[in-house]
Amino acid sequence: MKHSQLILWGTAICIAIASPAWSGKSSAELGKKLFDDPTFAGSTNEYSCKSCHENGKNLKNIGNRKNLAKIINRCITGPLGGTKIDGRSVQMRSLKLYLQSLSQE
Repeated sequence: MKHSQLILWGTAICIAIASPAWSGKSSAELGKKLFDDPTFAGSTNEYSCKSCHENGKNLKNIGNRKNLAKIINRCITGPLGGTKIDGRSVQMRSLKLYLQSLSQE
């Protein structure tokens, strides 16, 4: 990896860690923001969860799945080109809450 790429990645990580979206209390509202954010989890291709799942498309009953964190990380590391997130993090809990809210609609 080139030096300039390392600097960009380092800067992105610092910004992500300092971002309010990365700290605090988990909520469905934060989950929606992360769902819509094309930079979430270091996505490398400018896509967000919303890019494939506009208005919760194909996610109606996903919130009830026991392996939801694994499914979310599969999308993050696959189509989004991002980095897996900790299953116990505020981000993961928030995404799960948001997806569960879609199941209730």
